[in-house]
Amino acid sequence: MTLYCSPRCAYGHGVRFVLSEKAIAADIEYLQGNAVPRDLLEANPLGNTPTLVDRDLVLSDPRIIMEYLDERFPHPPLQAMDPVARARARMTVRRIDQNWFGYLDQIDQLPDLRKKSKLAKQLQKELVGASPVFDAKPYFLSDDFSLVDCALAPLLWRLGALGIDLPAQAGPIRSYANRLFQRPAFKASLSAREREYPTLAEASV
Repeated sequence: MTLYCSPRCAYGHGVRFVLSEKAIAADIEYLQGNAVPRDLLEANPLGNTPTLVDRDLVLSDPRIIMEYLDERFPHPPLQAMDPVARARARMTVRRIDQNWFGYLDQIDQLPDLRKKSKLAKQLQKELVGASPVFDAKPYFLSDDFSLVDCALAPLLWRLGALGIDLPAQAGPIRSYANRLFQRPAFKASLSAREREYPTLAEASV
């Protein structure tokens, strides 16, 4: 099993978090710059990442990859057994992708620093507004650690690099984030580049 990903991609980071949580043996091939390895192009002619290659199976959607890994390696389970709860979790990840990751994607793509800063402040406002949700359960809308947390943790880890700090009223978000960041699997999932990101406490708006 091989995962091709960027050392700075939040979506690939989520996949690496799942790999670490389940202690799955996989080769991680980090792409450097715009160079696309020949092996990746042979498996996935589009060359987009993250791409997981597992024998004859090639997956290039990060959320599908995460679910596949959880189903192929069921222990510890990161999805609810109940189909209703599982569907709700999928919808939660979809909303996170559309809203908060939407800001992250735009920030990554824009060259204008002023526009980046404006989007970062909008993301901060959205997160602070959702602070009570982070206080409702030990994990995101759940009593148990799940794929939702694996998806969300990489975004929160990047807040410091975006210059986003969390005010006092966002204490529940900071507490939630720290619970995730202290997990051995999360620490193991970090690329060398991601380890250099400033923490939330070091960031300033």
